Parts: sequence; C-alpha cells; structure tokens
Amino acid sequence: MIVLATVLIFGSILSFMVKEAFENNVIHHEISLKGKKEKYTIFFISDIHTRLISDKLIQDINAPINAVIIGGDLADRRTKISTIYRNLHLLKTLGPVYFVWGNNDREVGEERLREIFQETGVQIVENDAVLLPNTINRCWLSAVDDLSSRKAQPEKAFSKCHPEDIVIFVSHNPNLFSKLKDYHADLWLGGHFHGGQIRLGPFGIYPVGSFSAKDGKYTLISNGYGTSMVPLRFGAKPECHIIDLNFHSELQTKG
Repeated sequence: MIVLATVLIFGSILSFMVKEAFENNVIHHEISLKGKKEKYTIFFISDIHTRLISDKLIQDINAPINAVIIGGDLADRRTKISTIYRNLHLLKTLGPVYFVWGNNDREVGEERLREIFQETGVQIVENDAVLLPNTINRCWLSAVDDLSSRKAQPEKAFSKCHPEDIVIFVSHNPNLFSKLKDYHADLWLGGHFHGGQIRLGPFGIYPVGSFSAKDGKYTLISNGYGTSMVPLRFGAKPECHIIDLNFHSELQTKG
C-alpha cells in the first residue's frame, strides 16, 4: 500500500512537471525611455531548444510586433532541422527576426544554421550592433557571441552605439552583464539559466528569471521557453516576453 501510494504521488508530481514545462506564458513588460514619442514593441524568446513553439501562442499576440529577438539556444544537438524551420517561420509571422548565439546552438552545425538563417531571412547579430528598423528614435540592437565559447567581444558589440542613442544589449549568458559597467545600454536581455528549471521554493541550481529597473536602466533575464536535458519544470515556468518601449519627451517611470 505504501509502495502504491509512493508511485501515485511520484506519478502526479512528474505529470505536473511535464505539464508546467509545456505551458505558454507570455510576460508583458512596459519600459519608459526618453525620446520622440513612439511605441516600439519587441518579442523576446530564448532557450527554445527542442520545443515546438505553439501556434496558438503566436496567434494570440494581437499587438503589432516591430522586432523579434531570439536570445540564444534556438536549438541543440537533439533538435530536428524541421523543428528549427517551423519555429523560425512562425516567429517571422510576427516581424523581422534577429538571432543571438547561445552555448548550444552550434551543436546543430554552425554552417548549417547559417544557411538556414540566410534562407529564412533571419539576421544574426554577433559582436555587432544593428539599427532596428521602422523606429523614429535611433535604437540599436547590440549583441555578443556566446560567452562560454570565448567568442564574445563586447567592445565590438558597442563600438557603433552612441551615448545619446537607445541601446538594447543581448548576451545569452547574463553573467556578462556585471562585467560591462563601462558600457551603456538601456535594456539588457539574457536567458541561459532556465530559471534553474527545477526549483524547491527559493532554491535552484540557477537564479529564477527576473525583470528589474535601476536608475532608468532595465534588465530582463528570462526563464526561457524550452528545456535542456529533460522536458520537466517545477517552480520555474517557461516564458517568452513582449516588451513595449514607450518613448516620451519627458521620461516617465513605469514598471
């Protein structure tokens, strides 16, 4: 009887962890920036790995998206090429797509991925900055290559950015952020940690995802959308993000 009860409890927990791993949570963030009045909306998703992006998730996004940013780990060695194509085609229905390297992406084969990006019209941003399209305000998307591969070159990523411009900086691994205090960015985006993926209350292998604001600068570290190793989550829900950049001539503070 005890064994049966144990099996039932374990099965229920496992079922809950699988269910949580495949949730579709879109977190909305409002950011206030100084500039000519404008609203510019970004869709940010990271750590997709082997997961198929939900059609319904994309269809339920009613607001116009100006740019889509993949913050690394679009795929890994387990990911089918057909899954990569499908996910990219879905994301492209939202708007122009920009890709930043994660620590697992090259497991697919770097040249193969570059060919897929060229074929699908996805722009790679690696140790560089590009001006985001269709903006009244000058807004740079700045990003580094994967930190763990030692290919990250932040000095190149920021070299084009002017202090008076808006800068969105992406590093798949947010551990880099604390090392870049001499560089200016209005929004810092990262992922990589999956929020610890499986947590016991406040305890996890890695910190849970977060969104914070300090001195007019914003930092978003995502729990990510997919999973690594096993398709299980507990206490670190999967997520992707809609970020509204609200430009005002007089800066207003929003959470």
